[in-house]
Amino acid sequence: MAHETESFDPDEERMQTLRDIGDDIRGESSESKLVAAMLYRVSDLFDPDEETTPRDIFLNMRQIIRTKEETD
Repeated sequence: MAHETESFDPDEERMQTLRDIGDDIRGESSESKLVAAMLYRVSDLFDPDEETTPRDIFLNMRQIIRTKEETD
């Protein structure tokens, strides 16, 4: 089965959309803050000033989730 390759070229509109959604869902709960942080981190893929990969984001978010689970 062939996989489509997603383009992560700089796209300021996509970056801003993800960040706006993150701002909208951020609330007082740790879960909403975590999801908002994930959206911000994913938006870095499209930020022309950031150099990151999906793997970098996955590893970073996995560590954040593990740390959160340890403190709960």
